[in-house]
Amino acid sequence: MENPGLVVHGQAAPFSTALRSLVNNPQYSDVCFVVGQERQEVFAHRCLLACRCNFFQRLLGTEPGPGVPSPVVLSTVPTEAFLAVLEFLYANSVTLHRYSVLEVLTAAVEYGLEELRELCLEFVMKVLDVELVCEALQVAVTFGLGPLQERCIAFIEAHSQEALRTRGFLELSASALLPVLRSDKLCVDEAELVKAARNWARVGAAVLERPVAEVAAPVVRELRLALLAPAELSALEEQNRQEPLIPVRTRVPGLRSTLPRGDEEPGPLPGDFGLHGDPPSPTGGADCGGVEVPCPTERRCGQGRTVQAAKGNPAPGSPPFSGPSFQMIHFRNLGGI
Repeated sequence: MENPGLVVHGQAAPFSTALRSLVNNPQYSDVCFVVGQERQEVFAHRCLLACRCNFFQRLLGTEPGPGVPSPVVLSTVPTEAFLAVLEFLYANSVTLHRYSVLEVLTAAVEYGLEELRELCLEFVMKVLDVELVCEALQVAVTFGLGPLQERCIAFIEAHSQEALRTRGFLELSASALLPVLRSDKLCVDEAELVKAARNWARVGAAVLERPVAEVAAPVVRELRLALLAPAELSALEEQNRQEPLIPVRTRVPGLRSTLPRGDEEPGPLPGDFGLHGDPPSPTGGADCGGVEVPCPTERRCGQGRTVQAAKGNPAPGSPPFSGPSFQMIHFRNLGGI
């Protein structure tokens, strides 16, 4: 019986360097890609791509066609990200940069390159900062990358005020913004969060050419209006007269009434934005005529602490306010959405 041979390995570095030299090298290339919005030509080698990646195997087919093959157009992937993918496929290593790693990560997910995806995720975790975090959150939500989403939310919780001022925050999709607004650990006061949500909706309204209130509708129910002080609610009312944000008939439980003792709260006026005095639902929210407003027992604040009861309400252990337990504020002449 013949003895099995012994596998011996040459030096990996020269081999990797030689293969890396073939990236975007027209010599012996048998496939050309037209990549990105700039429609830049990128040269590659069909057999190497097909044996390394199932996506390219399906894309390129098993055999080249007759004559010179037509360029393969990949207009959605940026050129630098595509070159990084080729570098990994050729040399099994890749040079990542903070400013482009999310584009490489996106390409890795779309092309089914699990190892490259994990390398990108590891790199993102190391370089995550205020300017990058919201863009990373968007990628995580888009592709269901749970660990990255959790890491981004935790970072935003620790750097809330800075993150809310970034361009990345304004460009979040509604589905990516929702987990941020649902967090109980944001180090920002609720009034500032309402302001940030309004700025976000303004950008979306300008891009989509839709009303601000319509763009804000999917996320506005996560704003904890019950945690605003009466003065802040009054300011919100004035803002809504000029630029509607909160839907009509929104009920905000847990706030002290501004009506004198013994007076009855008036019914809703025609076209009013009513913050009603109905009891909260058993699930902790309130029936808001299509918008459910959460009824938390704690509020966010700029120091990163939580304080029992909303601003304007009695502190724990103090006598309760007299009169109705809910505040009604009429937002006149706003109409509905």
